[in-house]
Amino acid sequence: MKRTFAPRRLLAALALAGVAGIAQADITLGYQTGVDPTKVPQADGTYEKAIGEKLDWRRFNSGPEVVAAIASGDVQLGNLGSSPLAAATSRGLPIVAFIVTAQINAAEALVVRNGSRIEKPEDLVGKTIATPFVSTSHYSLLGALKHWKIDPTKVKIVNLNPTEIAAAWRRGDIDGAFVWSPALGEIKKSGKVLTDAAEVGKWGAPTFEVWVARKDFAEKHPEVLAKFARVTLDSFADYNAHKAQWTADSEQAKKIARLTGAAPEDVPELLAGSAFPETKEQLSSALLGGGTAKDIAGTAAFLKEQKRVPSVLKDYSPYVSAEYVRQAESVQVGQR
Repeated sequence: MKRTFAPRRLLAALALAGVAGIAQADITLGYQTGVDPTKVPQADGTYEKAIGEKLDWRRFNSGPEVVAAIASGDVQLGNLGSSPLAAATSRGLPIVAFIVTAQINAAEALVVRNGSRIEKPEDLVGKTIATPFVSTSHYSLLGALKHWKIDPTKVKIVNLNPTEIAAAWRRGDIDGAFVWSPALGEIKKSGKVLTDAAEVGKWGAPTFEVWVARKDFAEKHPEVLAKFARVTLDSFADYNAHKAQWTADSEQAKKIARLTGAAPEDVPELLAGSAFPETKEQLSSALLGGGTAKDIAGTAAFLKEQKRVPSVLKDYSPYVSAEYVRQAESVQVGQR
């Protein structure tokens, strides 16, 4: 059954929240190491101030790990890439994507080691390439191989999380990797980019990141999602308006580096590798107004073709809601 998220219901919940509070919410959030503006309010405790509750932030190495934590009930809100999101929703995990946190461009890339003798795509045959399986990077890697008409079975693709990729790179165990920060920043220092998520997206396999919530939590605490969205959107607006000030030695870069493990000097370039959509774009037909659900379906179809999911749903719109971003416009969190 398709679930709806009516504005009237959300407004009523927001009004009640002022009286009842969310003392029993027990909010655990699963975040990843991607470099984005939201890490600044996370580091500053702004989300806690806005929501009015202590938040338990847990760091994960990949989207599938976040999915497992959400499925177990250990995590209520989680940060996912489009590929694990498509896999999870195709299997019926009761979640809702309520804000797009990044449209991935150069923030994820296929880097090949200097000296690996990989000069062109055809040279990947017989080489060892690492990526976290069922991640956006894995999806982009498979999309690139398809575009280049290279049989994936002719490449030794190994499943490593970003931390393992950085270690394997240092040991010389792999010839290349499709990955995100902080591993991306490290391996680029002794390798070259063969392609990135922006280019693969133009070839028909775009990738993005979202924050999702368990549906049962979203229905009980819509005010939490609206306030979370407000803080997130404010961080995007701040970055988009003041990019030149987010330099390697800025407080923003230092805070992001502490949370993600990226080197501060890499943060500006990594931030520039994604687009961070503000309210109008979030609510447009390209994103939460319909495009995100279509993109999930397209990703799921590709994953089925690659035998990563058993089937594709007819409609992914029940797993996406624009209501929380819409309501976020009237939420006051004290930092604007």
